Amino acid sequence: MEKDYKGALTSFQHLLEIMDTLRQQCPWDRKQTNLSLKPNTIEEVYELAQAIEDDDTDDIRKELGDLLLHIVFYAKIGEEKGLYDIKSVIDSLCEKLIRRHPHIYGEAKAETADQVRKTWEQIKLTEGRKGVLSGVPRGLESIIKAYRLQEKAAGVGFDWDNAEQTWAKVEEETAELRQEVAKADNKERISEEFGDLLFAMINYARKLDINPSHALEQTNKKFIRRFEYIEQQAEQEGKTLPQMSLDEMEALWQQAKHQPKDQK
Repeated sequence: MEKDYKGALTSFQHLLEIMDTLRQQCPWDRKQTNLSLKPNTIEEVYELAQAIEDDDTDDIRKELGDLLLHIVFYAKIGEEKGLYDIKSVIDSLCEKLIRRHPHIYGEAKAETADQVRKTWEQIKLTEGRKGVLSGVPRGLESIIKAYRLQEKAAGVGFDWDNAEQTWAKVEEETAELRQEVAKADNKERISEEFGDLLFAMINYARKLDINPSHALEQTNKKFIRRFEYIEQQAEQEGKTLPQMSLDEMEALWQQAKHQPKDQK
């Protein structure tokens, strides 16, 4: 049975009509350019990412709407300049999705997600990309950038066969970092080796099918939760943290580890 998209199309048309009105009648909306919108767009992406991390359904819905508004806004600016419009944006996307899914719209075969990803990267190389890694934005957050670089390299076969081999690289980089730290004579080399170790750990996470950004954010939340417990307990004892010894704070930290939120 074919899905009825009539309601969604009606809502989308309403959004486009609102965008037209705002560009004509609202002083703020009329003033915006691609460059002036860019910081707000980045903020909206981070807000969506946070809503996803929090698994907050209502916030995800709201933030998706905010991001959709920006997409429509950029398309409207392009339309006004005679460069592109929302139809050409959507048409281009549809063409790309069909082209990059030959196992669905063509004769190619792909039984696993990994096979699909490799095919996707190989097709991109035929579309005018200068290189395998050229599609990774330079300004991308470092952990995500490392993960995407590794994914793209793996897409053309530059990858360890299994997680065990990847862990061996982690151990190798750990040893090299410890050697540089022991020398304690070249901060730049220590920084370089530390970066190599982080890169190897992110690669190991990829091999375990773990999102390293999500894993680190979960640890950030856990640290905040436990540290705030220490602060609360110290306040109940009539102390400030600087007045407490490390042993006292460590004892409270161990208590925090056994609170209900950490026992999920």
